[in-house]
Amino acid sequence: MLHHKTALRLAAPMAVLALTLTACGGGGDKADAKSPDTARAKASPSPSAASGGEMGTGEAATGKFKEDPGVVTYGIVAQKVVLGTEADAAKAVADAKNAKGKVLATAQVRFTHKGGPTLTDSPDVNDGTEVYADGVPGAILIGADESAVAGCEDPYDVESWKQGGSHVFCETYLVPVDAKSVEVHWAEEDGAPYVWKFPGK
Repeated sequence: MLHHKTALRLAAPMAVLALTLTACGGGGDKADAKSPDTARAKASPSPSAASGGEMGTGEAATGKFKEDPGVVTYGIVAQKVVLGTEADAAKAVADAKNAKGKVLATAQVRFTHKGGPTLTDSPDVNDGTEVYADGVPGAILIGADESAVAGCEDPYDVESWKQGGSHVFCETYLVPVDAKSVEVHWAEEDGAPYVWKFPGK
């Protein structure tokens, strides 16, 4: 079964702005199946004492994620966030006015397969990645072309992923141009997020 975000990526032929953000403490949202252009940002994960916390620069977290062959243990580290321009943001969305005062923020996260079955299909572990700005969730771009950002790999190109192997996957969000800090969050399905902070513009 495809994960929610993966299905949205397949449904959206071009990048579209996730206009509706999830309020703090809200439950999970589902995009309108009849209108993929109204896709929503992912809900914040439920707190869990077993995981999560602020990470130092270059510090790796360990988390488990359910893939198609079974549960895989990953080492996760947010390497950096690549910030674009307001002009880039305006070109990336269906309606440029929705990107006013915003820039693209592409999080680059390195995942290392540490335990569990070999993946023979596209991994979904990057579904746990979110981008925040000054503590507020950004708006995810469904169908963003992350291949244009150096260092980003396409999960659909991963055909066999064994223990010890690493890949860098990216997620692109819209964040305010004047954000002082940008945070990359990654969480297990029911866990609190690990958080890596990076400077804004």
